[in-house]
Amino acid sequence: MRTIPVYLLLRRDVLMLDLAGPAEVLRFANRLREAEGQAALFALRYISAETRIATSVGLELAGFGPLPAALEDDAAVMLVGCAGADDDFGTPAAQAAAAWLKQRVTPAHRLLGICTGSLLAGHAGLLDDRQCTTHHSHCDSLREIAPRARVLENRIYVQDGNVYTSAGVTAGIDLALHLVAETAGHPFAAAVARAMVIYMRRSGSDPQFSPWLAHRNHLHPAIHRVQDAIIADPARDWSNAALAGIACTSERHLTRLFREHAGTGIVDYLHRIRIALARDLVTQSRLDMERIAERAGFQSSRQLRRVWKKFDSLPPGEARQQAAKSI
Repeated sequence: MRTIPVYLLLRRDVLMLDLAGPAEVLRFANRLREAEGQAALFALRYISAETRIATSVGLELAGFGPLPAALEDDAAVMLVGCAGADDDFGTPAAQAAAAWLKQRVTPAHRLLGICTGSLLAGHAGLLDDRQCTTHHSHCDSLREIAPRARVLENRIYVQDGNVYTSAGVTAGIDLALHLVAETAGHPFAAAVARAMVIYMRRSGSDPQFSPWLAHRNHLHPAIHRVQDAIIADPARDWSNAALAGIACTSERHLTRLFREHAGTGIVDYLHRIRIALARDLVTQSRLDMERIAERAGFQSSRQLRRVWKKFDSLPPGEARQQAAKSI
C-alpha cells in the first residue's frame, strides 16, 4: 500500500486540538503499521501561506513549508480549524490559501475540513453541490459562504465523495479515524483508537458510538481478546467453545464475564459487528443481499434482514439508496 501524502494547511489562531488530534491519529496509525513491519500509511506535511502563526493556546508555530506548487495525484489536504469567531478571510494569507486550494485541489484529491476549516473550503468553492458540515455555531456562516453547499447539522462528520468535513474540535479525531478505517479497514482503525485510549469512536451519520468500538470501554484483557477475534473475522462460525478457548476460560464463565465487562451478551455483540460489516457492504458495494449475508456471517439474506431490524430501522435497500445519493 502506497504511503498517502497528507498536507495539513495551517492558518493563524489554529485550534491546537484540531491540529494535534487528527495528526496524532495518523501518527499512531503509522506506528502500528511500522510495528507490523509495513510501510507507513500517511506522510504528514505541514504547510501554510505564512511563515509563523500563533495558535489558540498562545504558542507560536514555525518551520512548516510553503503552499506547494503541485500535489501528488493521491494526496489528501487537511484544512485545520481556527479558534474564535468566524475567520477573517479578508487577510492576504487567507486569500492566498483559498486561491491555492481552488487551483491545486482536484476531485481526485481527498479534501478534509476540520471544524471551521470547512469555511475555507467553502471560500475556495470546493463545497458546491456537496453535503458538508462544520462546528454547530458556524453552520449559518458556512451557508452564507457556500450557498450551493448542502450544510448538515448535528453530524460528527460528513463524507461526500472525496470531500470530508467534520464538526468542531474532537470531531476531527473521529474523522481521522474514519480516514484510517477507509484506508486500512475497521479492525485497524479500532486498534488505533484503542492505542490512543479512544474507546468510543462516533460514526458520521449522527453522534453515536461506532459498532466497531462500542462495549469496549473496559479493561478486561480476556474479553478484549474475544472482541478482537470477532472483529478480525466477523463471518467465522463462532461458537461459545471457540471464544472460550480464546479467553482461556469456560463457556459459562465467559458468558458471565462478557456481560459483566462489555455490558452486553456475546450473541448480541457478534450481531452488532456482523451488521456493521453488512452495512458497509450494502452502502459501499453492488453485491446482492445473499452475497452480503454470506460475507457478513449470516446463514441467509432473510436472517440478515431479521437481525438488521434490531439495530437499524432503515431497511438495507433504502440504506443503499441513501448512500448512492450522497456520492
